[in-house]
Amino acid sequence: MLINCVAYENGAKLADIPIAEISDYLVRANCFVWVALKDATEDELKTMQQEFGLHELAVEDALHGHQRPKVEEYGDTLFAVVHTVEMTPTDELRTGEVDIFVGTNFVLSIRNRSGQNLLQVRERSEREPQLLRHGPAFVFYALLDAVVDRYFPIIDRLETELEQVEEQIFEPGTSQANIRRLYELKSDIGVVRHAVAPLIDAVHKLFSGRVPAVCENNREYFRDVFDHLMRMNGSLDNLRDTIGTAIQVNLAMVAIEESVVNKRLAAWAGIFAVVSAFAGIWGMNFKNMPELEWHYGYPLALATITIVCVILYRQFRKSGWL
Repeated sequence: MLINCVAYENGAKLADIPIAEISDYLVRANCFVWVALKDATEDELKTMQQEFGLHELAVEDALHGHQRPKVEEYGDTLFAVVHTVEMTPTDELRTGEVDIFVGTNFVLSIRNRSGQNLLQVRERSEREPQLLRHGPAFVFYALLDAVVDRYFPIIDRLETELEQVEEQIFEPGTSQANIRRLYELKSDIGVVRHAVAPLIDAVHKLFSGRVPAVCENNREYFRDVFDHLMRMNGSLDNLRDTIGTAIQVNLAMVAIEESVVNKRLAAWAGIFAVVSAFAGIWGMNFKNMPELEWHYGYPLALATITIVCVILYRQFRKSGWL
């Protein structure tokens, strides 16, 4: 679906144009065309390929989707894949994809499987004509920056949830729920990391060493995106390490709780073992057994068993087993 198709010249918006007129503006000096699509169909991509001369391999990747984040060069054209990460109403992470084609006189962005729109990127760019004069490279930076900056709230939310789990680790009876949530957080961190980590090397190519010609005059902007990605990667590493430690602590708490239960069971088993021993001895009906015919034998036996059990109970309670 076509979102918009706009022509710009010297940092100013010329007009919203139909797709059929794209080629007329591409031949004008200091002019470039910015087209935005959402969930593009094969016919729409074929049309864009003809208008902008896109490489067929890049078009195939954009059509099939589910690509790893990357930046590739095809002659004078760059093809970038960036993942979007967003939180659903059910607190689950959903990933989408933004495919970006950048040439010397055009930008084509294609948003797939994502509820996030990029309209504010266009609005921001049009409010800064002095930057928009940099041409397609600045638009490329603005799109990258907008997608990458949306990772920050997700990471902040994961950090908050991890802190909440850490506060509950030492509460009795929460071990199973904590383990489940920690593994869910670990999975969510993996989702964000798969979006961030591949972009680090890809964006690094845009400002260091041999930079693609279309990005040559905008190195400092891509360095800014790179810095954001490095900060995020560091935060994700810290989160992953903290989760690993929390899981170990939680497992230790489970072992401690099981040990407490085992000690209690062992203590009660010891008490009942004494009862069973006395009852077993006095329950043997031998004819010449002492105190068998004694009038106070039965009360004395019960009193003896009770006193021994009380002594054992107090000893176990004093040692922390009960």
